[in-house]
Amino acid sequence: MEELFKIYKVDNKEALRIQNEKNDPHNHNFEELVIGIAGSIEHFIDFDAETYDAPFVSFVSKGKIHRVVPLLKDGLCDFWVLRFKSEFIPETTFNLYAYYHKSATLAFESGRCFNRINQICEMIDEEMKQEKPELSIVRELLQSLFSMIEAERKKQHADNNLLYRNQDTTFKNFLSILEENFRRAEGVNYYAEKLFMSSRNLNAITQSILQQSVSEIIETRKLIEAKNLLLTTDKSISEIGFEIGYTDKAYFASVFKKKSGQTASEFRDEMRKLIS
Repeated sequence: MEELFKIYKVDNKEALRIQNEKNDPHNHNFEELVIGIAGSIEHFIDFDAETYDAPFVSFVSKGKIHRVVPLLKDGLCDFWVLRFKSEFIPETTFNLYAYYHKSATLAFESGRCFNRINQICEMIDEEMKQEKPELSIVRELLQSLFSMIEAERKKQHADNNLLYRNQDTTFKNFLSILEENFRRAEGVNYYAEKLFMSSRNLNAITQSILQQSVSEIIETRKLIEAKNLLLTTDKSISEIGFEIGYTDKAYFASVFKKKSGQTASEFRDEMRKLIS
């Protein structure tokens, strides 16, 4: 995508077209927000597939391997799809969090909150249809959209709100540093030192927000990249392990099987059969 921002609708006709065309798991160089008003979505992301009924909001951050199949429910499919470059809104709440959550999709109830989200999408769409759309207006509307989605997320996870407020900055900084360094053979102490804190305190933060230790999050990020490389390249398993910081082939194989429940070779074969 060359544009900074675009918005479009997926209706019944478009949903059937997508279902009937080749649709392999892929990644892209932009952020994508899918807002389901009617119908269902079959979403393959983080190498798991789930189906969600509307209303829902699904966010896919840049670089994530995924596949979306829109489905009709009760004869209807009606999605908004918003795509934008990271630089369009440099700071978004979802941009870092969504990368590690097992599901990027948030279920909504029908009602006033979701109706307002739909109305904002209509306003954005109307502005983008102008001969010379004001991207500054679109940016503000998109930010409002994210604020409303985040408010709903907080409502659904009320017990974690205080933790998010107190630890949000450190956690996001950790994820940012991790994204730059996860291919290196670095452990918890490296990241804690980068954040000027103890390993114990950093572990306490990641445990409270994601219920995972720092080591688990590092391994999760490495594993996602390993799966990406297994799916998109013909590199050997040893090469892939070395590329993401595992110098010991046997250890990489052990970690992969423990985390995935199958060997790297089995995963590659299964994914290639799935998308062939």
